[in-house]
Amino acid sequence: MRFFLFLFFGIFVGLYLSWPGLVIPENWKCFNQIIAKSAENKISLKAVLEVSPSYFLNAKNKKTTSKIRIVADACFR
Repeated sequence: MRFFLFLFFGIFVGLYLSWPGLVIPENWKCFNQIIAKSAENKISLKAVLEVSPSYFLNAKNKKTTSKIRIVADACFR
C-alpha cells in the first residue's frame, strides 16, 4: 500500500514539475479545445508554435505520446 502511495505521489510531483499549470481548470479548457479542434482539423496557433522543428523533420515519429506532450506543453506551461 505504501508503495502505491509513493508511486502516485511521485507521478503527481513529476507531472507538476513538468507542467505547473496542470491543476488550473482554465488550462484544462485549453487542452479540451485543442483536442476538439484537432478532430475538426483546425489546430490553434498556440499549439502549432509549441511544436519543435525536429517533430516536422521526423515525420515517422508521430506517436500518441508525442502528440499529448505537444498539446500539454501548449496548455499547461
